[in-house]
Amino acid sequence: MRSLDEVQATLQIAKLKEEDLQKTIHCLTFGENVSSADYCLMELDDTLCKHIEAGQSLVIRGDKDEHAVLCSGDKTYDLKIADTSNLLLIVPGCRTPDQLGDSQDGSEVVHTQIWGFCNSYWELRKGRPKLKKLTKLLMENPYEGPALGGQTEVTENRYKMQDLLERIQASEEEIKTHLETIHACQIDGYWRVLDFDYEMKLLAHVTQLVDSESWSVNKVPLQTSLEELSPLEPKEMIEHCLNCYGKRYTENDEVFYSLDEDKVCRALALMLLQNAVKFNLREFQEVWQQSVPEGMSTRMDQLKSVALVDRMSRPETICLLRVEDLPEGTVERFNQLFTLREKWTEEDITPYIQDLCAEKQTTGALLTKYARSSMQNGIKVFNSRRPVAT
Repeated sequence: MRSLDEVQATLQIAKLKEEDLQKTIHCLTFGENVSSADYCLMELDDTLCKHIEAGQSLVIRGDKDEHAVLCSGDKTYDLKIADTSNLLLIVPGCRTPDQLGDSQDGSEVVHTQIWGFCNSYWELRKGRPKLKKLTKLLMENPYEGPALGGQTEVTENRYKMQDLLERIQASEEEIKTHLETIHACQIDGYWRVLDFDYEMKLLAHVTQLVDSESWSVNKVPLQTSLEELSPLEPKEMIEHCLNCYGKRYTENDEVFYSLDEDKVCRALALMLLQNAVKFNLREFQEVWQQSVPEGMSTRMDQLKSVALVDRMSRPETICLLRVEDLPEGTVERFNQLFTLREKWTEEDITPYIQDLCAEKQTTGALLTKYARSSMQNGIKVFNSRRPVAT
């Protein structure tokens, strides 16, 4: 171990003035059997540092065939290895200049042992949660309603929240939000997504009751709805349907629901479109308006990210194209979109790339990077920058 005299002699050889340096001098030595494989370093931003300091945990998620991600309670971060030309030393108990202060009179040597070293560290970047797998898992065994007499319910491929947390590359908050988005519900402790036909059957029961009772779509009484429809479906499923397609409120101690016009209209449009490759647009709009409850109006902007209109064809047509059915990867998403249609207007393509935007990124920036613009009949259109793989 070096003495203070030896350190001062080294400073003279290096032509450094002792008064220009900190008074506490760290003399570093490597411990026995120190290896770069012993530790991994991770760079955290202020938000994640405070998260750790508050006693919260961070979780690394991903199956063997997936890139690892780091999740806090409500955010997902992509993990990427960053190499550095500087050797990063792990020194427990080492104090920084601001922690040392300047109260001591003379210089002192502190002998510190190095516990490990690294030439790289994990860099975190705010990423998008990988939620496509969540829908895929739940669709392995969708809920089709209560088992009829003599039938036994399929119990395979059912998942509790802990199962989903172990399999899905997303934070718990993001998983819960997506479960709400896809209208999943807990049945016997397992998270289930409803079979589409069964969900539409529930919605039809509700809307038909509203019409038959001449209720306002903005004031659907919960208790009366449950009493009227319980002979047809379980009360829990009726209430779940109302929660999916309406907003709950209380008036004079009675619970009511205000049906969401956009959600109801979009669901009924999906029902009409799911069995047709293409639909004459004008005919579709007429049938669609006739299918929704009285007092509701259908609008084409309700179908953003779920249906695509071809205004170049004669007559104009509409077809089903749901954003959740497209690839999660940015390159793969653009490749598929340009496979479906060679040229896109910004208005048409935006709903299908909006979810790809990183934090503070715009769809315009994405189009600049992955598409080439040109003018067609006075309208700006976008096509692929690279040959499209078919």
